[in-house]
Amino acid sequence: MRTVGLFEAKQKLSELVEGAREGEKIGITRRGKLAAVLVPAASELSLKATFADIEKIRKQSKLGPGADVKDLIEDSRE
Repeated sequence: MRTVGLFEAKQKLSELVEGAREGEKIGITRRGKLAAVLVPAASELSLKATFADIEKIRKQSKLGPGADVKDLIEDSRE
């Protein structure tokens, strides 16, 4: 997954949307933390892939691998 900062994403939105449309997964960070992910509109995310993504975020979080989704959401708002 390619990541870009929020400022850069604002400047290159058309390019990023085109990349997502072509199947690229693009993360947008805010203050160094993943805030959003652009994915193709037609893609269907599997439940297994979604849980794998949550586990990856948990491992990267300062809250640690035991954090639940609610904790991760609250942490991202800070």
